[in-house]
Amino acid sequence: MSKRIIAGLILLLAFTSCVDERVYEDFQKLPSQGWSAQDSLIFEIGELPESFGPNLIGVRFKEDYPYANIYVRLITQDSSLQTLENQLINLTLFDIDGEPMGEGFGSTYTLYDTLPFKIQSGTNQVILLQYMREAELKGIEAIGLKILK
Repeated sequence: MSKRIIAGLILLLAFTSCVDERVYEDFQKLPSQGWSAQDSLIFEIGELPESFGPNLIGVRFKEDYPYANIYVRLITQDSSLQTLENQLINLTLFDIDGEPMGEGFGSTYTLYDTLPFKIQSGTNQVILLQYMREAELKGIEAIGLKILK
């Protein structure tokens, strides 16, 4: 009887671990020469459900990135390209001791941070721009957006 209970628990664990908690997720790779101040990253998120959870921004960066943080302008638009939100956000990539934050392997790290506002229902696309006053920002490999249930 105990074997059946254990097998049932394992089966239950397998099914619950496969539940996808994402409504949307995408990472956009940046050119190796850097993220140009004129380049915008556009995430076409489509229709969102009426109710959804946290919104996260992800930054994949190299440990030799020359700054402790990155400023990103985040603009949300509806299907008629009306701006719903336009905010400058500051993401800290290195702690006070200069150690990279987030999860890493080798010299590359990925940091997820919660957006300071909730993406509104009716948002069709999210546009990200780097605001670091650099023509070509080096050391950032990819930027991502994740919306959870």
